Amino acid sequence: MKNQQEKQSKRGADISASQMKKVLQEKLMSAVFFLSAVASILALALICFFLLANGLPAIGKIGTVAFLMGKEWRPSDIPPSFGILPMIAGSLYITAGAVIIGVPIGILTAVFLARACPKKLYRAVKPTVDLLAGVPSVVYGFFGMAAIVPLVGNSILSASILLGIMILPTVIVISESALRALPEQYYEGAVALGAGHYHAVFAVELPAAKSGVLAAVVLSIGRAVGETMAVVMVAGNQARMPVSLLKGARTLTANIVIEMGYAAELHREALLATGVALFVFILLVNMSFSVLTKREK
Repeated sequence: MKNQQEKQSKRGADISASQMKKVLQEKLMSAVFFLSAVASILALALICFFLLANGLPAIGKIGTVAFLMGKEWRPSDIPPSFGILPMIAGSLYITAGAVIIGVPIGILTAVFLARACPKKLYRAVKPTVDLLAGVPSVVYGFFGMAAIVPLVGNSILSASILLGIMILPTVIVISESALRALPEQYYEGAVALGAGHYHAVFAVELPAAKSGVLAAVVLSIGRAVGETMAVVMVAGNQARMPVSLLKGARTLTANIVIEMGYAAELHREALLATGVALFVFILLVNMSFSVLTKREK
């Protein structure tokens, strides 16, 4: 009897120790996750502080209207001109072109992979898509210089085509994941009501996966707006208002990269202010996506 009581007490002590260990592990992991979240927020706050602290004074010196709406970027003139409207327009045109080219192809490819691709072909296509996401920007730039520029020239169209190719992995992977996450009842219900395979996919499943597809589009816009090296290599980089798809243009990111190496004083501050404009633009895109998602819900 005494031995049995000792065994029970020992077992109870082991269970208590095990429970205590689990509690400590959960607390430790909660602390790790909390510190990770704080680090992410702190990093974003530091980036915002750096950009605003260094860019806003330049906007104040130049003038908000002159900076955002000015059509002349001539930092070497006396007095200098720091209007970034040509770069804003160039970024918008090139990004819009990339989205027009890349998003439909990416969504159709995602539909094919998720709902029509044979398994053997899928094993070959899926790694290829993943490989596209890992190709460095400079390699895409060399491809653009060798294959696209000889046909189209250094122009907005060249940059749009190249960026359209570069955003394909983002659109394909996220859109495919959104389609595969849908319950099978969506497809089965549509087929039971008489819809064909592709009618069920495009009329029922794709609208149901709209939030995921919109997320893919927003992330692809962010990739296109933030791309620098490949655009510098094919876009022509003229700091002037775009006049044609077949003429060159300069984006906000390209403007910063090209001139930051030798910029000084107000010129350098104006480039940092350009970074503020780019940051605000991407922030507005993300906020628009959040608003659309809330409305959908």
